[in-house]
Amino acid sequence: MAKTNKKVDQIRQLYHLADNTTRRQWQKINQKGYEFAHDEQLAADDKESLEEQGMPTFTINRILPVVEMLNFYATAKNPRWQAIGVEGSDTNVASVFSDLTDYVWHNSKGSTLYTNAINDAVTKGVGYLLVTIDKDADNGLGEVVIQQPEPFDLYVDPKSRDMLFSDAAYIMIRKVLPKNHLMKIFPEYKRKISQSNSDEQSYHNYSTRSVGSSDQKLFAFNDSQDEDYAIKPSGELDQLIEFFEVYEKVKMSYISLFYRIPPNPEQLKELKKQCDVMVAEMQAEAEVELMEQQRQMEEAVQAGEMLPERYELEMQKAQEMMQQQLAAFQQECMSKLQAEASKIENKIVTEKEFKILMKDPQIAKNVVDQVQFYSSRIKQTCIAGDKLLYESYLPDNIKEYPVVPFHFKWTGTPYPISAVSPLIGKQQEINKAHQIMVHNASLGSSLRWMYEEGSIDAELWEKYSSSPGALLPIRPGVERPTPVIPAPLASAFFQIVQEGKSDMEYLAGIYSSMMGDSSQAGETYRGMLALDEYGTRRIKQWMSTSIEPALRQLGNLVLQFSQATYTAYKRFRLIQPSGINEQTEQEINIPIYNDMGEAIGKSMDVEALKYDVRVVQGSTLPVNRWAYLEELKQLMQLGVVDDIAVLAETDIKNKENIVKRKSLYAQLQGQIQQLSEANKDQEGTIETLERQLVQAGIKQKVMQADVEINKKKEEVKSQMGKQYIETEGKQKLLRNVMANNVESQQQKAANMLQSAKNSLDSKDSNA
Repeated sequence: MAKTNKKVDQIRQLYHLADNTTRRQWQKINQKGYEFAHDEQLAADDKESLEEQGMPTFTINRILPVVEMLNFYATAKNPRWQAIGVEGSDTNVASVFSDLTDYVWHNSKGSTLYTNAINDAVTKGVGYLLVTIDKDADNGLGEVVIQQPEPFDLYVDPKSRDMLFSDAAYIMIRKVLPKNHLMKIFPEYKRKISQSNSDEQSYHNYSTRSVGSSDQKLFAFNDSQDEDYAIKPSGELDQLIEFFEVYEKVKMSYISLFYRIPPNPEQLKELKKQCDVMVAEMQAEAEVELMEQQRQMEEAVQAGEMLPERYELEMQKAQEMMQQQLAAFQQECMSKLQAEASKIENKIVTEKEFKILMKDPQIAKNVVDQVQFYSSRIKQTCIAGDKLLYESYLPDNIKEYPVVPFHFKWTGTPYPISAVSPLIGKQQEINKAHQIMVHNASLGSSLRWMYEEGSIDAELWEKYSSSPGALLPIRPGVERPTPVIPAPLASAFFQIVQEGKSDMEYLAGIYSSMMGDSSQAGETYRGMLALDEYGTRRIKQWMSTSIEPALRQLGNLVLQFSQATYTAYKRFRLIQPSGINEQTEQEINIPIYNDMGEAIGKSMDVEALKYDVRVVQGSTLPVNRWAYLEELKQLMQLGVVDDIAVLAETDIKNKENIVKRKSLYAQLQGQIQQLSEANKDQEGTIETLERQLVQAGIKQKVMQADVEINKKKEEVKSQMGKQYIETEGKQKLLRNVMANNVESQQQKAANMLQSAKNSLDSKDSNA
């Protein structure tokens, strides 16, 4: 209980520090500007004084058109964001972010909230958007939502000097709500809320416009001091209590832990097999070396260089050393393989979690390295009256406040200037000048009279003195009544009114031509476009320096909250804002399953990847539709865009049917193009065939000529062959005759030789 009271006291001290004199004066000035913009421009005392003098109490509101035009320029279109992946693998998922922000924007009615925030920035100096998580949405899975808190409900650290309040020690939202309403918002804390009491009675009312007036509205924001109770639905009184929602930046100690993940039993078994193979190889090598050493020593023993005893001792030592080396190598091999198989991972844990982990010796021995650092966390605290409801921390990836400020003119402090504040003096000047001119004209059309008492019937004169053609009686013997003619009004009043109007346009940067005043428009179309371009430079400067940085911060917060919320599979569908009914369907965190049906990962995982978020510059600014359509026509003529893109930007009815017809025409045109291509192919084929026929005819003629030539050549060759055959036959016959002659001569010689031998033999025998 003491702890709860201590935290409640701390929150109240922060509130009193933030609700200082400067902040109260700033709220009072901006409340006045807000009321002036909404036509509450007369204080109660001023109105009463004017009524007593018979002067008019109307006002000529020149501020409201300025506010409406600034709102239009800043909210003409919905903002658009782009996400750029830090790594190449993030690119595909980053493309989904634009659709995801559109989904959150649509679910939260972001257009309405953004319009209200810009209106607050213009009239109250600053508007706010708050990104949070609705834990009960989507059947308990949660949805990222955007809310729009009231600027006067927020109390920022007075020492903050950052435009987005990133350096603020705290940001506080304070509301005064009925207990019954708080119980509906926080049903889980109903008992605490019912027992709470509020000891704060400073319900400030900074409005003095028309207080006590029954014919005008009062745009007072805060509760008056007499409204300490509300009415329950049952008709009973319900106590009003303060509700504080505080966001603080706190530095928390973290440990960047590098630890080794040891292998599982199956991996160890496989590692042991590998190690056994390596040990067996080393053992075989060692045994061979031992055998070589043994042979050398045996030779030394035989040569008488070594004693047998030394031989046995050295062999014993060598065997023991070999066993020791094998055991050491086996252990070293196992440790090395296990170290290679172990993965080194990095995890960020809080210092408290780290101390708990280090108590486990199994985990402690696997820690490789540790680095301590401090990181900012956003702490959320909610109290109702004097009761602490809860304290919690936003997700780890959220480093900035979920409250995004939209300033009109940042002053370097949490108290910006609105667009209305510089116009209040000129508005009062114009009101006063008009009141005086109308009052003077009223006096000139209805004269006042001076008369002696009793000289006329005062009631009759008062009734008919201003009636045309009225006969007003006077009593005889008295001086007739004298008309009191009002002094002529100086022409300076007219000049003051005109200069006041131009001064207001100059101060606000919203000129008559920007609101459609034809007398101030350019003479030509290009002149009008140039006037629109140059006349909006001040607005574009405000957008680029104040609004777009806030939108970028909003996009970052939506991304960070989405990464912390959308961790499960989710499918969402969007309808494009153009008149053509185009739907986009996206899926994130798609589970990846293995062959066993087990989820082993996610595809399109928005939680694990990192992005750089950028807002599309000028995405909320309006465009001149005539100039835009003219530009689209030129781009269509150049072939950059098609006619469907031009059609989507027009106001033509039944665009969907036109697109369907255009798609049918496109299909028919494609078919015609295909047929024309086929026709061209056929024509080319026919030309090729004709060319081939001509070439074939030429080849046939050439072949016929070759045949004729070959025929002639064969005839000549045949004639020459006959002569050659005859000559060859004669020569062959001659050779045969000569050969026969030679053979006959040889036979004759042999016969003669034989006869000679026979004669010699006969002679020898006779002798």
